[in-house]
Amino acid sequence: MSDQEKTAEVVKFPKSSEKGKSSTEKIWGKPVYSHGYAGIPSILIQAQRRLGINPTQMNIIVQLLDYWFEPSRRPFPSKKELAERMAVTPKTIQNNVRALEQAGLIKREIRRTAAGDFNSNIYHLDGLVERVQKLEPEFAADKKRRKAAKAALETPKGKLGKA
Repeated sequence: MSDQEKTAEVVKFPKSSEKGKSSTEKIWGKPVYSHGYAGIPSILIQAQRRLGINPTQMNIIVQLLDYWFEPSRRPFPSKKELAERMAVTPKTIQNNVRALEQAGLIKREIRRTAAGDFNSNIYHLDGLVERVQKLEPEFAADKKRRKAAKAALETPKGKLGKA
């Protein structure tokens, strides 16, 4: 082996002056980040098809997650508000929420005003959370397989990982 083949160039990463900022804030910037963000697990995004969630239903879920700030305080936006955010009709929201409920992903709780009139529903996402959590071991196993495959590709020829 020649001297050129034995040496490798070391590339130094620039030091960040943005210590203390989350990666989300670094990506979107402080003005955007200051308005909040919704926590959407990657497993939910990647398993959308496997969960049987169509694009409109996924948008409804994302909208509901945007309203869900505290675990103990379930989201309760009106169908009209969701429809306006998504540029669809309240009936589209109603039909798709019904489908999500039938799939066991969402549960609607009827809410009434002090006068007994109907108010916006409270949306329980426990079924969705449970289904995504059940997928996690499978995603963890896939991640482990990918990591092992990558390590195998990086192992020098003639060395099979034995010491």
